[in-house]
Amino acid sequence: MDIPKILKKVLDKNKIPRLVFLLLGTFLLGLNYNMFLKPNDLIVGGTSSLAIIFNDLFGWNDQIFIYASAIFLIGISFIFLGKDKTVNSIFGSILYPIMITFTAPLGELLAEKFIFDDIITTVVFTSILYGIAYGIVYKMEYTTGGSDIIMQILCKYLHMPEGKAAILSNVFIILFGGIVFGVPKVVYGIIILYVSSLIVDKMVIGISESKMFIINSSKLDEIEKVIIDDLKLGVTRIKAEGGYTNKKRDVLLCVVPNRDYYMFKEIILELDKNAFFIINDCYDIEGGTTKKKERGLNSLY
Repeated sequence: MDIPKILKKVLDKNKIPRLVFLLLGTFLLGLNYNMFLKPNDLIVGGTSSLAIIFNDLFGWNDQIFIYASAIFLIGISFIFLGKDKTVNSIFGSILYPIMITFTAPLGELLAEKFIFDDIITTVVFTSILYGIAYGIVYKMEYTTGGSDIIMQILCKYLHMPEGKAAILSNVFIILFGGIVFGVPKVVYGIIILYVSSLIVDKMVIGISESKMFIINSSKLDEIEKVIIDDLKLGVTRIKAEGGYTNKKRDVLLCVVPNRDYYMFKEIILELDKNAFFIINDCYDIEGGTTKKKERGLNSLY
């Protein structure tokens, strides 16, 4: 199977809308930098935070520093990650500095309007805007270069998990910012990264609208009949084998709307109080068929 060819086909699909959303995402990142990060010396990692630090220490022009860093890291990416990996970073690496320059007048104007009595409110606004912006960029399968390139290099050559590499690529910058601006800035930076990462996850993966039940029971036939005939939900039988006992038996897989989670669980336990089930968030369901009957437990009460 030609995986690179399939991957190229996937990435080429909806290319124009993806580029439009990349523009929107980098625009919001640039606006966030000029509205909140730079005026409040908030350090969240990446080259933009280094630009804020060096601007304070040495008076270096932050925008020039970000442009220079972007060009340097693209070169580093070509050397250590290769052409294919670098191509995915080029658009974001170039657009992000451009958007910082483009949004500077608007950001400075809005910064005067968004002055709050407490820094926590500023941190909350920053976290939300930062998370939404990066969520848009990542959902379109782009990056903004910078610390993302460093993260990929750490993953490739030090065989680190992405999460650990992402933390390492930013934590030193945040700690450096704490030395320059004080310990509270470290705390604010960590809060922004944590909250924004939650928003990014929700935007990329989605908000769970369903729960997936995997049910193991001695009364499987009875439970299956109730699910199909009474609860009007779809269910799938899966062949399973016990890892310890090596006994083969069926389990049921069923996706249930969040609103019906509690009632569904209680009904299963009512049918078999010794039933064993695993419950996971279900973020997306594609394909398959749906009955035309009204679905869900809400029709029962």
